[in-house]
Amino acid sequence: MEQLKWHQMGTSELLDSLGSSQDSGLKPSAAAERLEKHGHNELSEGERISPIILLLNQFKDFMVLILMGATLISGLLGEYLDAITIVAIIVLNAVLGFLQEFRAERSLRALKELSAPSAKVIRGGELVTVAAKDLVTGDIVYLESGDRVPADLRFIEANSCYIEESALTGESVPVGKHAAVIGEEELPLGDQRNIGFMGTMVTRGTARGVVIRTGMATEMGKIAGLIQETESMETPLQHRLEQLGKLLIVVAIGLTVMVVVAGILHGQPAYGMFLAGVSLAVAAIPEGLPAIVTIALALGVQRMIKRKAIVRKLPSVETLGCASVICSDKTGTLTQNKMTVTHVWIGGRKLEVSGEGYDPTGAIYEDGKALDLKNDQSIKRLLQISALCNNAVLVRSEPEEQKRRKSKEPQPEWTLKGDPTEGALTVLATKLGSSAKSLEALYQRVKEFPFDSERKRMSVLLSHQGGRLLCTKGAPDMLMEQCAYVLWDGKVVPFTNTLKRKCAEAGEVMALSALRVLGFAYRDLRSTERCETEAEAENNLIFVGLAGMIDPPRREVKDAIATCRRAGIKTVMITGDHQLTAEAIAGQLGIMPRGGIAMSGRQLEAMDDEQLDRLVDNTYVYARVSPEHKLRIVKALQRKGHVVAMTGDGVNDAPAIKAADIGISMGITGTDVSKEASALVLSDDNFSTIVAAIEEGRGIYENIRKFIRYLLASNVGEILVMFLAMMAGLPLPLVPIQILWVNLVTDGLPAMALGVDQAEKDLMQQKPRSAKENIFARRLGWKIISRGVLIGICTLGAFWITLREGGGTAEGLMKAQTVAFATLVMAQLIHVFDCRSSRSIFHRNPFQNKYLVLAVLSSLLLMLGVLYIEALQPIFKTVPIGFREWCLVFVAAGIPTFVMGIGSVLGKSGKTKTNSKWPLGPQSVAR
Repeated sequence: MEQLKWHQMGTSELLDSLGSSQDSGLKPSAAAERLEKHGHNELSEGERISPIILLLNQFKDFMVLILMGATLISGLLGEYLDAITIVAIIVLNAVLGFLQEFRAERSLRALKELSAPSAKVIRGGELVTVAAKDLVTGDIVYLESGDRVPADLRFIEANSCYIEESALTGESVPVGKHAAVIGEEELPLGDQRNIGFMGTMVTRGTARGVVIRTGMATEMGKIAGLIQETESMETPLQHRLEQLGKLLIVVAIGLTVMVVVAGILHGQPAYGMFLAGVSLAVAAIPEGLPAIVTIALALGVQRMIKRKAIVRKLPSVETLGCASVICSDKTGTLTQNKMTVTHVWIGGRKLEVSGEGYDPTGAIYEDGKALDLKNDQSIKRLLQISALCNNAVLVRSEPEEQKRRKSKEPQPEWTLKGDPTEGALTVLATKLGSSAKSLEALYQRVKEFPFDSERKRMSVLLSHQGGRLLCTKGAPDMLMEQCAYVLWDGKVVPFTNTLKRKCAEAGEVMALSALRVLGFAYRDLRSTERCETEAEAENNLIFVGLAGMIDPPRREVKDAIATCRRAGIKTVMITGDHQLTAEAIAGQLGIMPRGGIAMSGRQLEAMDDEQLDRLVDNTYVYARVSPEHKLRIVKALQRKGHVVAMTGDGVNDAPAIKAADIGISMGITGTDVSKEASALVLSDDNFSTIVAAIEEGRGIYENIRKFIRYLLASNVGEILVMFLAMMAGLPLPLVPIQILWVNLVTDGLPAMALGVDQAEKDLMQQKPRSAKENIFARRLGWKIISRGVLIGICTLGAFWITLREGGGTAEGLMKAQTVAFATLVMAQLIHVFDCRSSRSIFHRNPFQNKYLVLAVLSSLLLMLGVLYIEALQPIFKTVPIGFREWCLVFVAAGIPTFVMGIGSVLGKSGKTKTNSKWPLGPQSVAR
C-alpha cells in the first residue's frame, strides 16, 4: 500500500483503497482486525539493553583492563593505597560511561512523547474518542486548533487549517493544509500540503483526514528508525586513548623484561629485580591518565556551562576541537525564529522598518530618514489594518532573573501568542503606535472571514461610530484582483493596470529578496450594504500597500561565522525552508562564498552518493531537505574526511545529530528528541556559543596533550634510569617503593593542574587538527622521548656521582638512591612548566596557572617529607641529604629544561628567518 502516492489520489479513490467511508469510517470490528494485524500506532524503541549489561560493558574497554591489571599488581606489592586509587578510577569511569549511554537511549522515548494521547475518530458512523495508539489505517480523524496530529493523515476536508511542522520539515511558519489533489509525482515533506504528519501541531482551523500510515510507517516513525540504525561515532579522543593504552602496555612490558633480565645477568637478586620490574611496569602505565582526562573534561564542561554550552557526553568536548564543518539548521539557529517586517511599500514609496524580533521598538525610514507618521495617512491606514485584521497577541513579561535581582530598570521580554506572520504585523503596528489595544475603543469586531488556501486572504468586519470598516490582508496577487481603487499619495484613485503592474513589480522585488510579502486593503461599507459572505465583502477594495517580512538572522551570528572561517571551519546551512530564502540568509551571514553551491532537496534526491561526494565540499546551502537528506549530507562530509558538527532543534534533525561526530541541539527551542540525540546543548540557542565551545574543545585537547607529554616523558625518564643502570651493571638507582611514590604523587597533582591550564592566545587562528591525527603528532613524540632521555641520563649521572663518593657502602648506596630520587622528582616538576607551551618554557609566564604552582609546591613538600621525616625514611628507603647534594640535584634536574629551551629558541629563530619571506601563506589568503 505504501507505494501509492497518497497526495495524488482523489477522495473516493483514497477511501476505496483503504476500505473506509467518509461518513461512517471503519466498523469497530474492522478496526480491531487491523490493530491485531498491524500493531499499535506507536513508535518502537527497538531492542532495549538492560542497565546491568550497559554497566558491565563499561569494563570491557582496553584501558580499563589495563587498570584492573595494575590494581592486581599494586595489591600484590602491598601498595593498598595505590590499589584503592585505581579501583576508584575504574568505578568512576564505569559510572560516567553508563550514565552517558543510558541517557542516550532515552531519545526514542522522547519521540514517543510527541504522539497524541487520544484522537477523535468516526467508528461505525459515530464520533468517538480513542487512544491514539489504537488508530489504524482507514480511520477518519477530526482535528481542531491545539490538537496534535495522531498519525499520518491524508486530508479529505480542511477549513483554514494551519499546522506547525517546523520540528519535522524545518518550515519556519505554520503550513496551510487543504484537501485537493496534488498532481506532482515526487514532493518533499514541506510541500505535501494535503497530508498531516504524526507529532505536528494544529495552530489554526479544523480538518478531517483519513489515516494512511501508523506507528513506525509514519514519517516520525522513519526518523525513529533512523535513530535506531544510526551508530554513534567513536570520538577521536577515545580512539587515541585506546591506541595509547595498547602502545604503553607493549612498551612497558618489553622494557620491564629487558631491565629485569639485564639486572639478573649483572648479578642482581632475582626477587629484587622482579619487584623492581613490576614497579616499573606500574609506573610506565599512567593509570591516572583516564582520571585526569575525565577531570580535565569535567572542568572544561563547567567552563562551557558558563559560556551557555551544556555538554551531555564528555568526550564530545574534545571532538569539537577538530570540527572542520558545522552543519547548521537555519530556523531558530542562524535566525531568530521570529518573523519580522523589514520593508513596507506604499504608493510607490520604498520604506524600511527598524527593530528586531518581537520587541516593539523601532521606526520607519524613507531614504535613511525617520518618518513622522502623524500626517502620513497611507502608512497609518496600513498599520491600522495590520493591527485590526489580526488574531495574534503580543505579551510582555519580565525575565525571571531580573525579578530575582529586583532591577530598578528591568528590560522587558516580549513573547507572541498566535501565528508568527500575524505576530510580525502586530509588532509592526505596535512599534509604530497603532496597537490593537489602542484601537479597541474605536473599533469593535463584528465578523471574521478567516484565511483559507483558496482565497489566500483574511478579512474582518468592524463597526465604529462612523459606520462599518472592512480590513483585508493576503497574498498580493489574489488581493489585487479584488481591488478597484488604490491609496496613492494619500488619495484614493482608480486602480489602473499601470498602477497594478507597479504594485506587482514591487512585490516581486521583495520576494526575490526572500521576503514573505503580504498585501493590505480596506473599504468603508454603507449601512445598507450586505456583508454576510466573503464574496459580498471582498470586492471593490482599496489597495493600500505591501509589507515584506523575514525571519531575520541573529545579530551575533555573522561574527561567529567569520570567526569559524578564520579558524578553518566551514559553515553549511541545512534547512527545510525554501531555497530562495535560504540563499538570502546565507548571503547576509557570509556563509556562501563566490562559486559556492546551493542545492535543493530534489537535486539531492536525484544524485547518487558518488555525485554528492564530488559536490559536497563546495556546497554551502541545502534547502527543502528531509531527515534522510540531512543524514546523507553528514555522511558525505564524513566520507570526505571532515569532522562534522550538526546543529538543529527539530525532530527532523535528530538522526543527523546522532550520526555527526558531534551533535548540537538548541536548549530553548529544541525538542526533547534533538536534545537526547545530541552531545552538546546550547542553552541560549545561540550559534556563536558553538564558537566558544570549539575554543574550549581545542583548549581541552591541547591540555590533554600537555599532561600526556608530562606523564610519558616522566615515565620514560624513570624507565631509562633503571634500564641504563642495569645495562651498565650498576646497583638499582631507585627502589620499587620510590618508583611507585613518584608515579602516584609527583605525576598526579601537576598533571591534573595542566588539565586546567589556560589556552594559548592564537588557538582560534589555527586550522582544525585532523581527526586522523595521532596523539603524538606535531613533534609531541619527539618531545616526550628527548625529554625522557635527558631526565633519565641526568638522574643516572647524579646517582653515579653520589655513588662513587659513597665508597661502595650500603649507606653510600642509600644516599645515591635518595639523590637519584630527588633529582627525578625535581626534573619532573621543572619539566611540568615546560609542558605548558608548544614552544618553550620561556614563552609563557610560569606563574599564570596558580593551580600548577600549588600542585608543584605540594609535591615538593611531600618529597621533603619523605626525605626528612624520620618515620617515613625506613618506608621509602631515604636518608637526609645536605647542601652539596642539593646543588647536584638542582643542576642535574635543570639541565634537561635548559637544553630543550635553548634548542627550541634556536629552532624558532631559524623558522622565523625562513618564514619572513612569506608572511601570509596560501591557505591564509584563501581564508
